[in-house]
Amino acid sequence: MRKVFRYLLTLSVLAMPLATSAQTNTDPEGYVTYSLPKTTISLEVEAVQETFYVGPYAKYAEKYLGIKPRLKDETSVQLTQIKMTPYVEADQNCRYSVNIKKGTLNPSVFCLSSAGLVTFADAKFADETVWRFPMKSEGDFSGKGVSSNLTSEAAVLYKNDKKESAYNRVSVQQNMVVEKTLEQKAAETAFTILDLRRQRLQIVTGDTDATYSGEAMGAAIDELARLEEEYLTLFTGYSEFQTQKMKFDVVPEAGRENQLYIAFRISDKNGLVPADDMTGRPVVMEIASQNFEQPETETVKSKGELVYYRIPAVSTVKIKNGAELLLQSRIPIYQLGQESSLPLAVTVLN
Repeated sequence: MRKVFRYLLTLSVLAMPLATSAQTNTDPEGYVTYSLPKTTISLEVEAVQETFYVGPYAKYAEKYLGIKPRLKDETSVQLTQIKMTPYVEADQNCRYSVNIKKGTLNPSVFCLSSAGLVTFADAKFADETVWRFPMKSEGDFSGKGVSSNLTSEAAVLYKNDKKESAYNRVSVQQNMVVEKTLEQKAAETAFTILDLRRQRLQIVTGDTDATYSGEAMGAAIDELARLEEEYLTLFTGYSEFQTQKMKFDVVPEAGRENQLYIAFRISDKNGLVPADDMTGRPVVMEIASQNFEQPETETVKSKGELVYYRIPAVSTVKIKNGAELLLQSRIPIYQLGQESSLPLAVTVLN
């Protein structure tokens, strides 16, 4: 009894053909040469680099305004998006030549792509997995208060008055021009900020002799807010932000016991850097593949050539920044899978 076999092959070979050896630029005549597929994992990473400049009055901000600003210049990088896309390319270390005679194989199963490589029409690749990370933020109450952070207390002072002295000390007042200290400048700026807030509140509530209406009121409030923000940066400092986009490729290696790869690194100074740049903190890719079970086989007798192919290993891929999981997805990885063969002609033995 003859049986009809259907080969369900979940593979694709998409790559440019290369020569079979270094001495020739062409493949053997009368043969079809193809490569087995392998998977490259591409990461498109976006990060925001913040460069912070501390304000000159930062150490007096808590005293005069009741806020706690950052007290030193620093640069930091925060990931905002990672896009992971698997691509299939030719494994040039696994190339085969097949002599296909007319009528020995159904062209709907085994055919050539426009680049002269083996391809299967049901294959689908390059599905993207995108994760976005929200920017961390903290509460900012620097522009909320309208009263001074200082208060006054009554104190009783004592001095010694020696009446039996032979000399009387006479006080002489002398005016001198001296430079204001940094704290005095900070105090004046803080009082200016509070005064701007009071003026803005008075305009909004109508508690002012001047009359504002329509666009005039909006323009006055906007100008007061601009001046306040300008003075406030002397205490809170300011930041400059730069968005950086980089692309990194990871090619998993078959036969490697530890499937951990450094995908890229993050440097507070240089932003996103390649995996071999030791100035940054590593972002690791961890791959866990499923185990293959041996299928039940029938006794067959093959004639002629064999076509080799790969069944991909469906793997769980994780991207980690230290202990923090950034991204996780399941993708097929061919080089970690199993290699098998398809006979061009098959006779079933009963």
